[in-house]
Amino acid sequence: MNVTSLPVRQTPRVQQDRAGFGALRAELHQRAADQDLVAVWADLPFAERRLVLKSAGVAVDATQTISQLDKAERTAVRAAIHRMSEYASGLKDQLRNRKHPSAELASHARQAIAEGNTKAALHWLSLIEKGVA
Repeated sequence: MNVTSLPVRQTPRVQQDRAGFGALRAELHQRAADQDLVAVWADLPFAERRLVLKSAGVAVDATQTISQLDKAERTAVRAAIHRMSEYASGLKDQLRNRKHPSAELASHARQAIAEGNTKAALHWLSLIEKGVA
């Protein structure tokens, strides 16, 4: 019996971080993210800040600037803003795609009027007025 070993993939060697460049890059990315958060936070009215803080589970005064919060609090606030934003977008999409219940009855009434069928149009309008749909 002849046994052939499978080829082994060689993982590329990663160079050591030169003079802390990787740490510096990570810090710059974090600062840029914080600057975005600073701008969003500055534009929020205090009532909305309180809601974000409550959603984030952070118990601080809403009048504080974002730079006064520690790293964990800023991370929680950022996550809460993203979560609330996604929720608001979902609600907006639901409302955009939802028709009023009487829209179909109104289209039947319009069609009846176009056909000159006053009796049918009045029937559809009466259903709308009664709140059937």
